Amino acid sequence: MADRKYLEQLMKRLADDGRLIESGWVAMRLHLIPLDAPPQQLHQLRVAYMAGAQYLFSSIIGMLEPGSEETPNDMRRMGLISDELDAFVDEMKLRGTKPQGKA
Repeated sequence: MADRKYLEQLMKRLADDGRLIESGWVAMRLHLIPLDAPPQQLHQLRVAYMAGAQYLFSSIIGMLEPGSEETPNDMRRMGLISDELDAFVDEMKLRGTKPQGKA
């Protein structure tokens, strides 16, 4: 079982070390998962979180049009991703939970 202070420090250290996605997992664990969750549950939740992050990243890379400059379609698609994630933040606010990374 990890304590809140340890998880907060770990989250900052991971972000500083360039492990932003792992830091996001720790933030999710800190704010949404009971501190005494069993190891098997933590493993399953981490796999689901990382799979979602991998899917989003590979989708973003795969949808970009060839070339080094963004195109109007690239920007439209990124806007759609932003809208979808903003809707998730709104859903969490309705449930009384504020996801990390959003004001």
